Amino acid sequence: MTPAARLSAAIEVLGAIDAQRIPAQKALKEWGTAHRFAGSGDRAAIAGLVFDVLRRRASSAWLLDADTPRARLLGMLKLERGLDADAISALCDGSRFAPEPLTETERAALTSRSLDGAPSYVAGDYPEWLDSHLKRVFGEARVAEAAAMASRAPLDLRVNTLKAKPEKALTSLAHLGARKTPWSPIGLRIDLGADARNPGVHAEEDFIKGGIEVQDEGSQLAALLTGAKPGEQVIDMCAGAGGKTLALAAMMQGKGRLIATDRDKRQLAPIHERLSRAGVHNADVRTPKGPDDTLSDIRASADLVVIDAPCTGTGTWRRNPDAKWRMRPGALDVRIKDQLEVLDRAAPLVKSGGRIAYITCSVLPQENGDQITAFTARHSGFAVVPPAAVAGALGERAGEFLAATHQTPEGLLMTPARTGTDGFFVSILRRG
Repeated sequence: MTPAARLSAAIEVLGAIDAQRIPAQKALKEWGTAHRFAGSGDRAAIAGLVFDVLRRRASSAWLLDADTPRARLLGMLKLERGLDADAISALCDGSRFAPEPLTETERAALTSRSLDGAPSYVAGDYPEWLDSHLKRVFGEARVAEAAAMASRAPLDLRVNTLKAKPEKALTSLAHLGARKTPWSPIGLRIDLGADARNPGVHAEEDFIKGGIEVQDEGSQLAALLTGAKPGEQVIDMCAGAGGKTLALAAMMQGKGRLIATDRDKRQLAPIHERLSRAGVHNADVRTPKGPDDTLSDIRASADLVVIDAPCTGTGTWRRNPDAKWRMRPGALDVRIKDQLEVLDRAAPLVKSGGRIAYITCSVLPQENGDQITAFTARHSGFAVVPPAAVAGALGERAGEFLAATHQTPEGLLMTPARTGTDGFFVSILRRG
């Protein structure tokens, strides 16, 4: 397919997303099924265009003064891809499979309009109803913070120190352009271009043998900041597919007791194979069976309870750009209730001197600091560990990392703008 034909395909997919109100991945899959002539490179390029439009949906529509799939695509080409009106016009020439030529109105908009004077939620590309929430945490910096959350994310890998060493993995994956992550001592990063295909990490020998896992650097850091140690009893209450469970196991060096569970047993399905491949032998996976609590036998004995809490996922907008446009206020209310419940379930599991690590991939204060404030009010025996002490788990990089984060008395927040990671909130609560 020509570059122009890819633009036409992207407009078609965006139209399907609007008309059918379906997730972008489903629309892309259906388009690919109906157009089997398109190669993997074409499909990757079309997906890149669609997701870039979703990242810049509000600002692109503002720039063209029209909220249609075509207008949003044209606006994105200028704002995200850096093309000028002439370059865009060359692609939209009306030839076979190409988009129709630019109208005078479209050319004028691409030439003269900008985001000057645009509302914060337009310039930052997020739903208007979230503006007050983002203003509360970021203030006047919310546009810059949100714009960074609309940028393209790299592919981050975590080296599994039970089976590999970071230096050796870096050399082994040099052909993929891997480099060290800025903060995590066990992280590798592969930068992806606008039309890049998936580099096929799952087919690499390092992955097959369990030496690496796909995990955002922010998630790696969140696990490291829990301070899990060999010999401890650690409970991962919201283990899901096991990303942080694997990281905790490596930190424990196979020593101690690691319990992984999740209220939604469907989420746990991949964890068994992942633990086996990673060489983890001290993990006990507890799958829910009926209404009974899988942790009912544990009382005040855990050194560490990790809560990778269910949340709105606002910190992962770089990877799931269509999710932010489908998010509704009611979803926030549901997640807040879920978080309160899991925090209260965790409290009686922790022994004296033990700790709870509360983690979200959200930047919203209602899911982060507000939850911690409310929890310590309900459970007076717990106190927040100061962020400076928490960051000490990163060793010599602690001070620099701490300065990059957004800190509050309740914990610390990583963001794409500040730390180059997904948005993650981390709070450590110690039981007196």
